[in-house]
Amino acid sequence: MRRMGLLGTLLLVTAPVLASEPILMSAEWGAAACAAWNADPVLTAGLVESGWVRNDKGRGFKIMQVFREDCDDKPTVELRVSLIDNEARCTYGGQVQGTALDSGADYVMHASTARWLEMGAGDYGPMKAMMLGRLSFKGPYGEAMGNMGPFSNFLLLVGKVPANSDSCPN
Repeated sequence: MRRMGLLGTLLLVTAPVLASEPILMSAEWGAAACAAWNADPVLTAGLVESGWVRNDKGRGFKIMQVFREDCDDKPTVELRVSLIDNEARCTYGGQVQGTALDSGADYVMHASTARWLEMGAGDYGPMKAMMLGRLSFKGPYGEAMGNMGPFSNFLLLVGKVPANSDSCPN
């Protein structure tokens, strides 16, 4: 009986924490991922040094859309990155906007939930993920290959931004 009381207390204490975490790759998660991007010097500085952020086709931003394959077959989150004060800053993170993507500048990435979690934990980086078909993407391939270091940090955001992966985003 005492164990049941302890278990009930534990569930009451942890349930609000779990409920407060956004669903992985939901609009709310996208906003938190945007903030985490801006706190990562490899992303904010490295993508300026490589020239990645400047390839925006004159729009003033690059778009990255992501989704979990086992939840849907279309992007659920969009991040926009702009050159601001000589940093690659995430200026928007949330639901996908209606802006048309430019395949020469923008990216769409998708993987199963399990694979996103593995990459977010640092189990392997983008090169292995793409070579083994664990991460699929559309976008400027050569540009992506030239930015594997920063790209690794992007994948690690999945593990750094608290999220609940037990259900799918709307």
